[in-house]
Parts: sequence; C-alpha cells; structure tokens
Amino acid sequence: MRKVIGIGETILDIIFQGSKPIEAVPGGSVFNGLVSLGRAGVPVTFISELGNDRVGEIIRQFMKENQISTDFVDCFPDGKSPVSLAFLDNDHNASYLFYKDYPNQRLEVPLPPINEDDIFIFGSYYALNPVLRDPVTEFLQYAKERKAIIYYDPNFRKSHAHEAIRLRPTVMDNLEFADIVRGSNEDFFNIYGESDMDFIYKEHIQFYCDRFISTHGNEGVDLYTGRGKHHYDVPPIETVSTIGAGDNFNAGILLGLLKYDIHREDLPNLSEEQWGKIIQCGIDFSAEVCRSYNNYVSRDFASSYFQ
Repeated sequence: MRKVIGIGETILDIIFQGSKPIEAVPGGSVFNGLVSLGRAGVPVTFISELGNDRVGEIIRQFMKENQISTDFVDCFPDGKSPVSLAFLDNDHNASYLFYKDYPNQRLEVPLPPINEDDIFIFGSYYALNPVLRDPVTEFLQYAKERKAIIYYDPNFRKSHAHEAIRLRPTVMDNLEFADIVRGSNEDFFNIYGESDMDFIYKEHIQFYCDRFISTHGNEGVDLYTGRGKHHYDVPPIETVSTIGAGDNFNAGILLGLLKYDIHREDLPNLSEEQWGKIIQCGIDFSAEVCRSYNNYVSRDFASSYFQ
C-alpha cells in the first residue's frame, strides 16, 4: 500500500478564546494533515524532532494513538519541545505566539523507506529554516530519486514576512522539487507582496511546477495547470476554528490522490473531472476540521471517507 511521508515541526497548540485557554492539542502544519490521514487508515511516516520532556511524551503518545510512526522523530535530550499559543478572534481565525528551545544539533534521523508513487509532503518555515536546510534538502532529494509525488505547501506566515526577500531563493528551490504546490493567497502575499494569483502563478511558480492549487478561504479554490485555470466554490459552513483548515485541505488532496489511484506519471495528464474529485476531497476535509477546535478531522469522518 502506498504511504504518505511528511517532514515538519511538531508542537503543542494551546488554544485561547479571549484570555481563557480552552484546549491543548498536538499540532504543526504537516503534522495536522498526517493525523487526519492516519485516522483514515493511510500508512503515515513523520520526520520531526521533539524534546525528551513531558510535552514531547504527550505528542509521541498521540502519534501512536493515531497510527503515525515515531521511528523518525528525533528525541533530543537538550532543549524543550515547542509550544504555541493560538488566540482565536471573533471570526475564529488564530494569531500565534511560539515558544521554542531547540538544541544546536537537529533532525538527526535516518532516511525513511520511500517507494515509487508514495507521497512526500513538506512546507512551512521548517522547509526554509537555514539551520535545517541541509537535512531537509537531503530528504527531498531522496524522495525525488525514489520517484515519490512531492507536495509543497509554503504556509508562509506574516511573522516571517520581514525575511521574505532573503528566503525567496529557498522557496524557489522548494518549488523546483515539487510535483504539486498548494498555497493560500495570504502565503504568497507574504512572500512576494503580490495578491494577484494569476500573476504569482505565471511569474513565480509555473516555470518550476505547473500544477498549483490556490486557496482563498470561503471564496473558493483555484486550480492552475499548463492547460489553464479552473475555479471551485466552497459551501458555507458554521466555523468554530480555522486553525487546521489549510493543513486538512492538504490531507484531503493527498487522500484524493490515493483514493483515485493517481500516480506520479498521471499528474501531467489529469482531466478536469479527475482534478475536481481530488479537490473536492480537500474541500471536504477542510470544512470538517473547521467545525471543531481540533486540528484534524474526527476518526469517524476519516474512517468513513476513505472507503
């Protein structure tokens, strides 16, 4: 069975409504989507790092409960596992404060098994951080050599916008590795200071990867390929929290690739109908996670979806 392999940060999210903490859940951009995929029965491997402390143990135990292998999680003895505070506003969107204390030596883990047509997902600042660039590049080169489908979500937050010019060459390298790129309009505004996604695709993405999925919250999804552009509406929903929306959109897309048996060699020739089915999976997963304070879809939803 095909696997999904992800690399990224693992963190404990403490969620606040006003000044009151209401929930504490393991999180991280790539991690959130992998939890949903694990709940759907997809074989999942996660490459990450945690401290040898109480927070790290909570997250490792959570991974085991959700069928995510901990074999490639670096458990460092110095430093502490990262924690974030997520403050929900009146529209249920989150702003963050991060608390991190990493050791000097990081991500000392072996290469995981990757087979042809497995899916490798990466993104966020973790994939741009100069401290981690060498090991992250090693994993990307390995995934490409093994002919995995490589999926990139820049997930570039406003807090890093002041670094955008310096990080653009690394973003470019990541785009070149990717078979599919997915990002929100906010991500690319923070990177390039430009909100016209047609321009972003033409000037910054298409040359490196011509399959680009652009998400715009409740305004829908745009798909760009070498054949043109197509728009998909999203249904209105009662939103509780948007924290895991993009991460679970990614999970839905990856599940769609598996559910409809899409292989790497199929990607250049997918029909509009095939893309529509895959993107609907992303929309469904994103909508489901917005209905709760969790960073991932429920076990019942996940197990019933991948049939």
